[in-house]
Amino acid sequence: MAKYDWTAMYVMHNALRRELEHLAKVAARPEDEARRVLAEAPGWELFKKALHVHHSAEDEVLWPAMREALAGRPDGLALMDAMEAEHAAIDPVIEAIDAGTEPLAPLVERLAEGVAAHLGHEEEAALPLIDEVLAPEHVARFGQVHGTKIGPDGPRVFPWLLDGVDAETAAAMLGVLPEPARAAFETAWRPAYTALDRWGAGA
Repeated sequence: MAKYDWTAMYVMHNALRRELEHLAKVAARPEDEARRVLAEAPGWELFKKALHVHHSAEDEVLWPAMREALAGRPDGLALMDAMEAEHAAIDPVIEAIDAGTEPLAPLVERLAEGVAAHLGHEEEAALPLIDEVLAPEHVARFGQVHGTKIGPDGPRVFPWLLDGVDAETAAAMLGVLPEPARAAFETAWRPAYTALDRWGAGA
């Protein structure tokens, strides 16, 4: 059984997986239409925002603390090297998609494969190792920094995160918010998100 509650981690990972499926459907459209969707629909920007928040919080807080905790353990340090290398390999693909100078579909396939492989690797190897070696204050600090990075984008990101999750998980995630924010989620944030055409009609 996990030492820490990784509900929020899995919610983020599954939201990223969900959006990659939508992105693949967009990339299967004619190139000009797909490019227009990425430029105009909010799905691509929301995906990039969430991915950047998640990875930058790990890079700044989680992996350095893990390296300190794993001093003298070459196997663990090699895993941290892999986590950081997998993060670093994703950004150039996103930049290439935004540059618009290469065909979109192969880039989206590379992005989906890279992100999916990294998320799986993190869940299978990194999270159990964090449970084993990392002190609670470091895990708490990661959550705080992650939340701070979402910051003013919370009204957009929270309903994006909770799209499709079960009621119990949604309640757990919303439970960390102050009451006014929970009320705003129901009355304003979620309705505004639901009204978005995230990936262009028909995605």
